[in-house]
Amino acid sequence: MSNIKAAFDHGKAFIGFLTAGDPDYETSKACLLALAEGGADLIEVGIPFSDPIAEGPVIQGADLRSLQSGTTTDSVFRLVEEVRESISCPMVFMTYLNVVFSYGYEHFFARCAEVGISGIIIPDMPLEEKEEVSCVASRYGVDTVSLVAPTSRERIRLIASQAEGFIYVVSSLGVTGVRDKIVTDLSGMLSEIRGVTDLPAAIGFGISTPEQARQMAEYADGVIVGSAMVRMVEQYKKDAPQHIYDYVKKMKSALRD
Repeated sequence: MSNIKAAFDHGKAFIGFLTAGDPDYETSKACLLALAEGGADLIEVGIPFSDPIAEGPVIQGADLRSLQSGTTTDSVFRLVEEVRESISCPMVFMTYLNVVFSYGYEHFFARCAEVGISGIIIPDMPLEEKEEVSCVASRYGVDTVSLVAPTSRERIRLIASQAEGFIYVVSSLGVTGVRDKIVTDLSGMLSEIRGVTDLPAAIGFGISTPEQARQMAEYADGVIVGSAMVRMVEQYKKDAPQHIYDYVKKMKSALRD
C-alpha cells in the first residue's frame, strides 16, 4: 500500500493534474513545483500519449505540445525524480495502458518506486484487465487507482471494492474539460462507494472554480483539477508557474471554507 491516503489526512484534498513536459521540460518542472508550493495535497503527472481518448481538447493539446518538445517516458521519470527532492506530497501518474505496456510493466513500476510515484491512473484500462497491471504495481508499492463514472452505475460497488489508494469519481459523461455546471447524481455515486470501502474518493472532470470545488467537497473527500491549470500553461507558457501557484492557493482556501 502506498502513502496516497496521507493526502486526505488534513481535510478536503486538492489534487492537481499537469502534463509532464508541457510546453517544455524546464517550464513543466517549475509548474509542478508551483503546484506543490501552492498547497496541492496530491499531484497527478500526465505522461503524454498520442491518442488520449479520455481527454478533451485542452489536455490533448498539452500532450501534443509535450510530445513535440521531445518528451519521452524516460524523461518524465527523470523530471519526477528531480522535483521529488522538493515535493513532499504523494504523486501519481496518469497515462494510457499502451504507454505502460510498451515500457514493460516490471520496468515501469520499478522506476515508479525509484522516483517516488505512489500510484497510477489508467483511464482506458477495463476493470477486467486491472489485475494484469496491479499484480506487478503492488510489488513496487504503487496503487492502481480506479475510476468510477456515471455510466458505471451497476458496477460501482464492484469497482470500489477492488480499489486502491483513492477512488477517482468522474463527475460527468464525456472527456476531460472545464464545465459550467455538473449535474450528475454524485451523492448517489458516493453513497454506493462508501457502502463497500472506506478509501477516500475525489471528484474530477470539469471542476475549475472555487465555487465548484466547494460544492464537490460537500460530497467527496477531495477534488481533482486538470484542464483549468493546463489551460494556464497553454496561455502563459514560461510565466505559468506563478499563475498556477496563485490558483492553487485560491482553490485550497475554498476547500477550507
